[in-house]
Amino acid sequence: MSGYTNHFSLDNLPYGVASRDGCLRSVVTRVNDQVYFLNRLPINVSEEIKEAVDQPTLNALAALEKSQLLQLREEIRSSVTIAASATAVNFKDVTMHMPVDVPGFTDFSCSKEHTLNAGEAVMGIRKLPPGMLHFPVGYTGRSSSIVVSGTPILRPYGQFRGAKGEVVFGPSQQLDYEMELGCIIGKPSKFGERVSVNDADEHIFGLVLVNDWSARDIQGLEMVPLGPVNGKSFGTTISPWVITLEALEPFRTEAPKKDPAPAAYLNDLLKKNSYRLDLTSELVEAGKSREDDKATTRLCKAKLEWMYWTFRDLVAQQTINGCNINTGDILATGTVSGLGDDEHGCLLEVTKGGKVDFKISSGASRTYLQDGDEVTMTAVAADGIGFGECSGKILPATPFD
Repeated sequence: MSGYTNHFSLDNLPYGVASRDGCLRSVVTRVNDQVYFLNRLPINVSEEIKEAVDQPTLNALAALEKSQLLQLREEIRSSVTIAASATAVNFKDVTMHMPVDVPGFTDFSCSKEHTLNAGEAVMGIRKLPPGMLHFPVGYTGRSSSIVVSGTPILRPYGQFRGAKGEVVFGPSQQLDYEMELGCIIGKPSKFGERVSVNDADEHIFGLVLVNDWSARDIQGLEMVPLGPVNGKSFGTTISPWVITLEALEPFRTEAPKKDPAPAAYLNDLLKKNSYRLDLTSELVEAGKSREDDKATTRLCKAKLEWMYWTFRDLVAQQTINGCNINTGDILATGTVSGLGDDEHGCLLEVTKGGKVDFKISSGASRTYLQDGDEVTMTAVAADGIGFGECSGKILPATPFD
């Protein structure tokens, strides 16, 4: 874990939730390999902020006004520099927990490339769905099965088509990962209220890595004519560190030009409305150690700035019908992918829907994930600004009574 030292500089100052030696959970930040419990730092802030950093989730902190969060950020920067030796705890000596209580989760599809690649894999046709270029399409997921990085993922049971096309019941045979990012909602909106795309950043507390695990065989049978349920809801993993928009501000960039021009409510006046982030996913083979040179295989390397729709667009789309957003909600990008063979953010794309195997570092082959396989994702803006890791290992399905 200390290998991510270069992700966490004083310019990053992420937020997370940690505990040590059985003590209560509270809000922390990290600089290099040192973790700081904010309720132990000598920060000059309001009682409201002091109460927020003493909580077992980031929700109270995320709900504060951006002006208060900016004040806290500067106080942390000064206090960490002054009180480093007195309050620092090595990262290996703390336990990281779910950073937020998540009341709602929406998984969007922001990548044209992923949509085209997945369409070709499943239906043999590279064609965008009718709404893709007009608004970010998505579905409402289950927040109850969102877990923090490092939590094992149990292979799910479900119904799917067998080798002869018959519907069978059993453990999924096509377990996949999806490399994504998600924004954490801070400031909530009211029921019936619409949030303008140009005000969206006021409602975004920060970003996390997201692995929205998928059982492609279960998903494939249940998605016609509605959307995914059991094929997606068995587990979604997020990174423990929330990276603030303030930390990412120097890395703003333009999203791809919209064609056709978007509807008025998606007309973003901010030119640099996305971020330069490099995402990587790796597979650690079952039964192998990460320290083994032949244990790890890079699956994908892609960029957030390729995404057709931005986080600002997601906030506007989620609320355009009057749906309220709540503190702690996660709005995710969907799979981050490119056009190249090494830029596919899920195995559905890599294997053309399970039709083609791929080689891993040991020389073995894979189509989908096997029991014991571990997927690790990272995202980096620059040296000193990263997300750490988002990882999960597949456990065998439990016996069915």
